[in-house]
Amino acid sequence: RINRENYLSILRNFKNQQIIKVITGIRRCGKSTLLEMFQDYLKENGIDDKQIISINFEDSDYEELQDRKKLYEYIKSKLVKGKKTYIFLDEIQNVVEFEKTVDSLFINKNVDLYITGSNAYLLSSELATLLTGRYIEIRMLPLSFKEYLSSFEDKTDLSRKFVNYLTYSSFPQAVELYKINPSNIKMFLDGIYSTVLFKDVM
Repeated sequence: RINRENYLSILRNFKNQQIIKVITGIRRCGKSTLLEMFQDYLKENGIDDKQIISINFEDSDYEELQDRKKLYEYIKSKLVKGKKTYIFLDEIQNVVEFEKTVDSLFINKNVDLYITGSNAYLLSSELATLLTGRYIEIRMLPLSFKEYLSSFEDKTDLSRKFVNYLTYSSFPQAVELYKINPSNIKMFLDGIYSTVLFKDVM
């Protein structure tokens, strides 16, 4: 995994603050991986697994929880009494009226809440109105050139790497595919540009 230190530092700074962390960005820019990295950080710093609730709504295992009432009851049943519970809701726009569940969770002082979603879905929802003054938005982008370089052990031939960075895109998965076989990139990018980006701007 490519270290996204700039974004991780923001999450660390707002850890345990009574404010919702809303991470937005186009698909495949690394939002889910960022949540995984932050959860690793929590565990490395003494947070028990039971204090972490992580749900990715693109995972079929959690399809039933796309009902906001079932989602709330599920999370409520797993809260750790007397301790902070860290809740990660990934691609939450898949939950109908998710804003109401987020609002209900927010009022619990022993909850530290992190949610992700694409820009178009989250920012056009009622979230901004409902939670005004109670959340921060962290706008996540694909890899910067510095982050791109950090994924390579060999830091030489910067000119060639910069050309590749511009040619093959700065999506984290594209970097991994390039390392395995550069010929795989075109098919991946065709899918990104024809579907993912289109959906995120509509």
